Amino acid sequence: MDDEPDERARSPSCLSLKSDRSMPEPVNFKCQETVPQQDCSTGMNTTEDGKAESLKSHDSMDIPPSVQQDHGREEEWKSRNLSPDKLQSNVRGAEGTPKALDGLPQHMEDWTKEHVKEWLTFLKVQQKIVICLYEQELSGSCLVCYEKKDLFDLGVSRAPAIQILRQVKMFRSQTDRIHVHGPKHHSPVMQKARNGQSAALDSNEDVETVFSDSGFSSQSPSMRLVEEHIELGQSRGAGKTMDNKTCFQDMIGNSSKNSATGSNLVTRICPTRPFDSIDQSFFYKENDELPPEMGPGNLLDPVHEYHMLPSVKELSEKEVLHEFIQGVFIFAAGCMNSRTNGTIHFGVKKLPGKACGQVIGQQIISDSKFMEKFELSLNEYFEEEHLNVARTCIRPPQFSQILGHDGTSSNKWVIEVDVIPSYSITQENVFYTSLKTASAGEETHQCKTQCLFVREGPMAINILADPNPRVTQEKIRSITDKVKVWALARKSAEERNKRPPSQGHQGQKLKRLIMCGRDTFDDFQLIVVTDKCPPNQLENLSFLKEMDPFAVLEFDPESDINGTCRFYRKDCIANLHYPSMYTTGESISAVIGKLNLFQQTSWVFCNGRVNEESMANKPLEPSDWLKKRCREINNMISFLCNPDLFSKDGLLVFFILHSAVTDISSPIMEAFCAIYRTLEGSDHMLCLCKDFDVFKQWRQLIETRCKVDITNKCIHELSLNEVNCTIHKLKGPHTLSVERYLPSTGSSSVILSRKEEEMMTVLDILSENECENTEIETAESFGEFKRKTEEKFYRGGRVTWWDFYLSERPGCLPFIKRDKYKDLYELITFPESSTSPCVMVNLFHHPGCGGTTLAMHVLWNLRNKFRCAVVNNSMALNNEVAVQVKKLLTCGNQDQSAYTPVLLLVDNWNDIGDLKQSMLNVLERNPQNTPKIIVLNCERSQFPRECSRKSYFGNVFITNKLSVKEQSLFSEKLKQLKDHHMKPETFYAFMIMTKNFSETYITNLVNNTLKDFDKASKKGRLISFLALLNTYVDGSYMSLSLCKELVGIQSEFWKKETLENEMNPYFTLLINFTVEEHGTYKAVRFLHWMIARSCLDLFTQEHTLSHGEIIIDMLHCDLLYKTMMGKDLLVQNIQSMLLKRNRKEEGDDKDTLFSPLIEHIYKDEITDKVKEVLERATLRFEKSATLPQALARHFYLKAKDFTLSLQWAKDALSKKSNSYIADTLGQVYKSQLKEESSHLEDLSPEVLDKSLKLASKAIDAFRHSQDLAEREETVEREESVDPNDPLYRKRQRTYNMSGYNGESEVLLNVLQVIQGVPLSTISERHKKDVILQILKGNLQMSSFQNSETNANFIAVLRDLEKFLVSLQPRLKAIFCVFEEYFTYMKPRSMEREPLDSRNKSKVFECFRKYIQIFCLSSEDKRKEKSSKPKISLGQEVVDQRLYLESKRADTFAGILQILYDKNGIEMEKILEKWQFIFYNEECKSSTSDMVNFILANIVLHNIKPTSKLLKKHEELVYHVKKALQIEGTNSNRTELYYLPMLLMWPTRGSTPFDLATYQNISAYVTSAKRSYQRRFSHMMQARSAIVHFFLGKSTGLKQIVSKRKLDEIVTSKQHPPLSGKTCKVHYLWQSGVVWKDPDVQKMLLRVKGKSESRGIYVHYPGNVKIPVRPVYLGDIRSGGSQEIVSFYLGFSMEGPVAYDIKYENDP
Repeated sequence: MDDEPDERARSPSCLSLKSDRSMPEPVNFKCQETVPQQDCSTGMNTTEDGKAESLKSHDSMDIPPSVQQDHGREEEWKSRNLSPDKLQSNVRGAEGTPKALDGLPQHMEDWTKEHVKEWLTFLKVQQKIVICLYEQELSGSCLVCYEKKDLFDLGVSRAPAIQILRQVKMFRSQTDRIHVHGPKHHSPVMQKARNGQSAALDSNEDVETVFSDSGFSSQSPSMRLVEEHIELGQSRGAGKTMDNKTCFQDMIGNSSKNSATGSNLVTRICPTRPFDSIDQSFFYKENDELPPEMGPGNLLDPVHEYHMLPSVKELSEKEVLHEFIQGVFIFAAGCMNSRTNGTIHFGVKKLPGKACGQVIGQQIISDSKFMEKFELSLNEYFEEEHLNVARTCIRPPQFSQILGHDGTSSNKWVIEVDVIPSYSITQENVFYTSLKTASAGEETHQCKTQCLFVREGPMAINILADPNPRVTQEKIRSITDKVKVWALARKSAEERNKRPPSQGHQGQKLKRLIMCGRDTFDDFQLIVVTDKCPPNQLENLSFLKEMDPFAVLEFDPESDINGTCRFYRKDCIANLHYPSMYTTGESISAVIGKLNLFQQTSWVFCNGRVNEESMANKPLEPSDWLKKRCREINNMISFLCNPDLFSKDGLLVFFILHSAVTDISSPIMEAFCAIYRTLEGSDHMLCLCKDFDVFKQWRQLIETRCKVDITNKCIHELSLNEVNCTIHKLKGPHTLSVERYLPSTGSSSVILSRKEEEMMTVLDILSENECENTEIETAESFGEFKRKTEEKFYRGGRVTWWDFYLSERPGCLPFIKRDKYKDLYELITFPESSTSPCVMVNLFHHPGCGGTTLAMHVLWNLRNKFRCAVVNNSMALNNEVAVQVKKLLTCGNQDQSAYTPVLLLVDNWNDIGDLKQSMLNVLERNPQNTPKIIVLNCERSQFPRECSRKSYFGNVFITNKLSVKEQSLFSEKLKQLKDHHMKPETFYAFMIMTKNFSETYITNLVNNTLKDFDKASKKGRLISFLALLNTYVDGSYMSLSLCKELVGIQSEFWKKETLENEMNPYFTLLINFTVEEHGTYKAVRFLHWMIARSCLDLFTQEHTLSHGEIIIDMLHCDLLYKTMMGKDLLVQNIQSMLLKRNRKEEGDDKDTLFSPLIEHIYKDEITDKVKEVLERATLRFEKSATLPQALARHFYLKAKDFTLSLQWAKDALSKKSNSYIADTLGQVYKSQLKEESSHLEDLSPEVLDKSLKLASKAIDAFRHSQDLAEREETVEREESVDPNDPLYRKRQRTYNMSGYNGESEVLLNVLQVIQGVPLSTISERHKKDVILQILKGNLQMSSFQNSETNANFIAVLRDLEKFLVSLQPRLKAIFCVFEEYFTYMKPRSMEREPLDSRNKSKVFECFRKYIQIFCLSSEDKRKEKSSKPKISLGQEVVDQRLYLESKRADTFAGILQILYDKNGIEMEKILEKWQFIFYNEECKSSTSDMVNFILANIVLHNIKPTSKLLKKHEELVYHVKKALQIEGTNSNRTELYYLPMLLMWPTRGSTPFDLATYQNISAYVTSAKRSYQRRFSHMMQARSAIVHFFLGKSTGLKQIVSKRKLDEIVTSKQHPPLSGKTCKVHYLWQSGVVWKDPDVQKMLLRVKGKSESRGIYVHYPGNVKIPVRPVYLGDIRSGGSQEIVSFYLGFSMEGPVAYDIKYENDP
């Protein structure tokens, strides 16, 4: 009869569904009181006396056969992904299961048919029955679903069938008991949950459940778990309660406290999706554990139930949907009757031995099918009268995507359904459910069974499951009463939980946290830290585009594919970076330049990118991230928060959390902690949390890690849309046009998109519709905006486009046009004479006289004709500027044949010639030969008129003197300003111009403002620093934050104290402005440099505060050199005051020995003050090599203390070994040598010895300088200059020849000393000849007879005899170097050509002295010839060479130079000498003599083509070929390979050459290039090869046309004057005017070639290609187009060069 109860339980009239095992509730951060988590170490509940307490099984409810079959399948799904083998032995050991079955899986559902067979055999079931069931494919999952009838149908008799079913039930009860009451997991439970549950449920009326083999009863599982948590809290705390922090630490765990056993490991419980919310932004992470399944608590906290649906591979789609719907409605009915909120989760697996859920995920084909099935099935499960109630309480399914541990997306989802049985809807109703008793696949014989589900612990039970009608009716009456109690409890809970309306005013709080007392977004830099954003929320992040973040720290590896990064980059530029790119060890300025910081947003992927190929940048799981990337993040954050980058007060870190952060060691939490440490708190942070739940967990984590409450820095009540709109509104009216246009061809326009504009980082682009149709113009605040804009400009700020726009509004006087406006306008708009793609125009002006304003005014009025832009970064590289200008030129223009020219304004550019060359290298000539780019350079100079006179480019100049007309315009403007502004007389920059730069006005202004000046005060100290800096360094300033520190203003976050208030009344002379070149920050300077200079005069005259004392104070002031924004530039400016000398080539009136500041101290103060200043500077800048160098120069030039000078020079060289400092060491020795040998009449042997030794040391130092200069390529030279020292910035494109200059001067000085040596045995008449013979090595010192007078002198000379003999050859070699330097090459920048000419003159002066010593005068030669009428042929050759040497015609370079210096008669004489040498050399003539002789013929032919001395072309070719046969093609004789290009280049009408000749010419061209690079590669960065000859149309020598001849042609004609002056020949070449001259075109031959890969080749028979270098790379079109071109051919030492390139097929 034991089976009778089972039969009744399985009757179709009742239904009972099993639920899953219980686990503790999740941590509730809403609660202020929490209870400690349970101990996991035991498998059973324990009582106070330590005895094990038996727990009831949750699986004892009976299930109707049809439903039980479905539920058995459900159990199969739940357990299919579990791994119970690890606990199998423990389970069996606990229950006494025989060891023979240890191999079976723990869960019967996981058994295969072999496992079933083994188990039945163990039970001693008849073998034939075992075999029968085995053949019927009876697996464990089938077995648990079988009823007696099913076994009867398979032929099993009644007794074995009952045995099998009883044993199945016993086995499952044992395993479930161990599973449920096995290891417990730490998870706190709220105290109020216990109170709420006891109020709602009466434990005496709980439905009892029992094991089939046990009579023990138990409490409701939910109440039992509450009791267990309470008992555990009491046992742990010994009567003490635990706070939230301790509770939270228990939840997240402490790995150091974990035991070695796996059962004791603390597991982190992750939060579920926010209850009753449609949150598409929520994500689950794979394998995360969710809170345990529990019974009803306070009715409002949702209960959870976890299920895994089978895949469509295991069941049909229809069956899967049926299982989903049935599970949902059973769960929902239980929650509705129990009046508790709940969520059922599909795609979450229950962990073995736990009640927690593990996120696995479901692969779903279509979420719409789940939604559709849900809607259609409601009426099938609920009674019609309750259908609407069910529809209201049961929320539609929600789908949450699952992310991998590395943050990447997957194709798996968690499906969740929320149930909210609100009292107002459910009232006191009882809800019955109708379930189908047949499986979903059976369309026939389906019947419905009425069920009444309530939540019993972590499961739903069917009250109607009992087969006894009497018991059932009793239970129904009981549950009806309970429902009333639960409904009242629900109503009470809802009333208590009603939240009053939020009084937080979080919108206002958001504004306050963002602005922090600032006026605009531009006043701070924004760093955003964000995680994965759901796609539907991306549009609400548009505020990021408005805020223009400096950097975004991205923790979503897919952001650039489908996340925030991709959304941002649709309209804005963001560079994709990694943290390691910030920690390269380079300087901050180098990283800024390399990563384009401050110009474009840096999007830093802190956990790699999914689409990254390199494994080093792939996403990592959190554990690996902590080990491999955490250090990089910390270092990057240290860089980003470095005060050198921007001040702390100007920084806002904006955390945007789209999902909850639950792991205390998660990457984004580590980033927060790193920022918190670096910024020393959270003052500069703002946290935007998606909702209250995200906020709570974020706050708890930070409180645990950082011991700080972050609440006042968090926004969590606003939706992302509300945040977005609030920030957009906070931004204020836009001052830029919504759509910006650029002029295009044919009077059309193209749109300039924001993204395109952001790509041109160094350009401030002026659009056609600049300032038009802006939001600000229609806003109420426009009047105030207009007033502030005008006031800022007229006080002394830089002019903006708004100043021009506002002046054109009705009722306003037009902007003042200076007198030179028209000249500049016409110079820019009518460059018809130029065929160059790039035209340069200079505007020279005094500082502060309105030069830049005039230039911008011209741009404003030309914005519809040109594409106008201003270079906004003076530190930008020329190549970078050129590339971006080309982008502007081609923007929106698909037609490559026509462009709208670019008008580019640069301010005080360092090397305007090199900028032009860079432009030409990236541009292409268009067929119209019209300019594409016009560069307008505003050059500040104290001598603008002189600079204009010397300039090679078209130019205009303005001075600080106004014309009568201009003064009248300024007076009218002042009247207008009085009508709109209060006290315009305080607009001092404008008033200075109105007063025509009156010194009297400025002096009175300064005296009145500084009448209470106190040099000892902090204000006085700051004003003196700024005055000195602004006077001696043009464009200098100090950061606003530094100024505040200097006057004692504390940089507190919310403090409103300003520098303006603190510095009154001095601040009326100052202005603050925004700096963007070296980062973005506020800076301060004087309104006008003349005010600063007047202040210095006042300090000196009235307050005895000298320049020297101010600079010494600046060098002592540590605040100036602390880590801060703008420090590097300030240090550069301070060093510039001390080091930068005036130079004529840079626009100064004279060259100075020291900087203007040092020169002023020399003049007006004592010399020792200079020593004090420089010595203090060397202590301050101890790594600088240029300051000890300056000290060395001071001591040898001024103090004449050569010992100290030598000491400082060596110190400088030890710090930085470069050619300039090595030259200074040589200069010290040279100066001492001059000092020692200044009185030759008192020359003694000791002085002679000391002088010669000093000379030897000087020569060694100068040669060391030469070696360093030769080794210094561009990069090495940049490294050799101090990073904070701007002194050599303009020398980076020059080659240092000072070592050669110094050595030649020393050698000549030594020769002068030697000439003063008294040789008593020799008469004065022959003294010079004897000394000359000694120096040439023809006379030994041992041949002199010693006497008392000369013995000591001869002894000194004998010791240094080798040195003396080396003097002449070394001098000769130096002059040869100079000849090649000046003749073969020229400076790449035309602006440096005047300096080149001056250096050339100095060298010639030295050469003249050399000739006087080593060459006889004409009179001496006549006397010598008359005394020796018969001299040998060899001596005659020597005499001829000496003559050539005296005429600088004994070298190839010298002969080339004669082309420009000599007339025909002199050249004939020179050729005559070379002919004599060439034909009368006793031994065979050298290759050098041969090439010199050939070149002399070529030069003479170009100077005097009718000379009878000229050799025929054929003879010269013969000699060239002969020399080439001797030397081959691998020699370093560049000059030899130069001649075949001149003499043998094939032209029309010339004798046809054979194939070998063509091939040889190609080889000679290649040899010339190779040898040139071997010899002069160290100079090529600074100098370019000169073209001396061109290919003409004639034949023979007539085909060689000299540049001298072309110069004579073009300069003899009238050309359009430039700025009222005659055009210079340089301009005619640069502009291309030369090629338009008819006579030039008649003389020169246009050669045809082919453009290939940015180069040109001339093709000749035999597949011979001769490369030709285009003068400008821009002459060749990009894209690799191979087309026929024609050009004029010039010849340089480097090879053939193409001029005036034209594409033959162009229309």
